[in-house]
Amino acid sequence: MTALYLVEPESPGAAWAPFAGVRPIAELRAGIWRIRERWEAAAGEDATALLGDHAAGFSESDEPSIHPSRSIEGPALIAASWFAPTGVPLDPSPGVRRLTHRHQSVGWLIPSGERWTGPHDEGSALEIEGVPLRGTYDLLTALEQLLIADCADFLAAPHGGVPEGSLVLGDPTHVICLGATVEPGVVFDVRQGAVVVDQGAEVRSGARLEGPVYVGPGTRVLGGFLRGSVFGPECRVRGEISTSVFLGYANKSHDGFVGHSVIGHWVNLGAGSTTSNLKNTYGPVRLEVDGQRIETGRLNVGSLIGDHAKTAIGTMLATGTVISAGANVFGLATAPKYIPPFAWGHGGAERMSEDGFLRVAERVMARRNIEFSADRRESLRLVYQRSIR
Repeated sequence: MTALYLVEPESPGAAWAPFAGVRPIAELRAGIWRIRERWEAAAGEDATALLGDHAAGFSESDEPSIHPSRSIEGPALIAASWFAPTGVPLDPSPGVRRLTHRHQSVGWLIPSGERWTGPHDEGSALEIEGVPLRGTYDLLTALEQLLIADCADFLAAPHGGVPEGSLVLGDPTHVICLGATVEPGVVFDVRQGAVVVDQGAEVRSGARLEGPVYVGPGTRVLGGFLRGSVFGPECRVRGEISTSVFLGYANKSHDGFVGHSVIGHWVNLGAGSTTSNLKNTYGPVRLEVDGQRIETGRLNVGSLIGDHAKTAIGTMLATGTVISAGANVFGLATAPKYIPPFAWGHGGAERMSEDGFLRVAERVMARRNIEFSADRRESLRLVYQRSIR
């Protein structure tokens, strides 16, 4: 048996805003699955631990323990959390010491009796498929490249067929409802990919889902047009949503367009909140994060919104907007392109207090029947302490 460890970037920096220091990179979604889950599928093993300092003390649900970066004794597989493998099982020959993608090292195989002391480019390599991740914005690239196959993986799962009263465009076998509730009048367009509605999810009449789409456990689709997107557990969504990743427990219960965006846990988007995902010049999108400019190389980037952030009704978000964790955005119809952590208002001069943030977080989690445990409280307190400076 080989232990699996995921190593975090040593200094995630602005490219991983708004999640650096908030949650491990390994716990972000690349396609349907979290990066950790993709490595677990490839390795055939549950992760033993995450290695890194930037999100120390993180506690949420089923993640492995987090430890400072250290040397690891074999037998072990050390996997880079900045790479999202397809999940195809690995079958390296005995002499292989590295996993590479386009000749860049993304994993290290440590045999019994040897010790790993950090990333390196030495030893024979096995080339693997997947998506390298330079920052949060590349989760959109991963979504575009991995989601069709991720949804297709569910085709073999037993399910009840097309829900009564639904309209299907394409192959009806590509509508996969796994113990979900679907009201009559829902349109499933599966000509470009399968639609998966997972256990306990609900899709209400009037919604149109254009595959590939994944609707996670307990998520409610309240209406609107959803395409090419992933919705983690217990989200509430309505309106037009395209090519976006909702990590989980987010609320967008009203109309408004969200495109090419990454939405963190416990985000609340006020009624009419709308993102722009394309510049008027049709040129590559540049992010501005706390004074640093980041070239994404992508034509489509909407908003990157951190955990527990909230927008007021009618908020307009420009192309490439970054809203940091815990921020409350209000006061201007069009928000600045960068909102600092725990900002109170649009400018960031005022910040939420630690007690105020924790009090609101407890109220919000209770609405999804999530216990605000002592570990979770301490995890969020550490996020606040790291973010305020």
